[in-house]
Amino acid sequence: MTQVSATPTAHGDKAGSGLLSRLRRDQPWWLLPLTVVGVLAGFGIYALVSVFVFRPGEIGPYLSPFWSPKIGNNGTLLGPFPGAAFILLSPLAFRGTCYYYRKAYYRSFFWDPPACTLGELRHRKYRGESALPMALNNLHRFTLYVALVILGFLWYDAVIAVNNPLDGRWGFGLGTAILLVNVVLLTGYTFSCHSLRHLAGGGLDCYSTARLGAARNRAWRWLTALNVRHSVWAWVSLFSVLLADVYIRMLQAGWFLDPHVGF
Repeated sequence: MTQVSATPTAHGDKAGSGLLSRLRRDQPWWLLPLTVVGVLAGFGIYALVSVFVFRPGEIGPYLSPFWSPKIGNNGTLLGPFPGAAFILLSPLAFRGTCYYYRKAYYRSFFWDPPACTLGELRHRKYRGESALPMALNNLHRFTLYVALVILGFLWYDAVIAVNNPLDGRWGFGLGTAILLVNVVLLTGYTFSCHSLRHLAGGGLDCYSTARLGAARNRAWRWLTALNVRHSVWAWVSLFSVLLADVYIRMLQAGWFLDPHVGF
């Protein structure tokens, strides 16, 4: 049976000394970071193209989550900059400062560190998130507040999507289902946030003496149940946003008609 050394490296080791010799050889350790880099980079590129190159993602009752809420004149704001460019800042900041995503991109993009049993590859004094640009991660709680507002608009979009003016009647279409699933997954990701869990009651030392202590304890327990799967919510909601935008783009291109059942 192959044994793998898990001895951590001293902080002052040279960057190249012993790194390859300490990486696992009994499994493709590089597969996960490579996948994370590919998925996050691909999503980022697609989001920028969707916002800056494509026309506004809207057809009938369906509005792409990249363009919600629709601000400016037909989604256009400040000359060549679409309103969606400013909307994109909110989820980008929220996910970029997310505790789970920090772990994902620190390891995958920066190799900082590449694994739990490996030391830092950098040799300057460790500053954590106390200096720029990493200090911006401390704004995560404030990005949460904006994300909650955006989430409210997305729920509104999913509700009004049952009205299909394309044929003048109410109905439930495939696009409605996609938008609804997307906002449910985004709600799971947002409400499983570590910062929201802390605000609900994670920062209390004693619930019995706190104002609304019993209610905050129940909220904390409920959010904790969601928080256990925070990484899963993070990934599935990322793909659901992409799927919703792609589906609306296909409808705009006339590839097919949205299948729906009228009331």
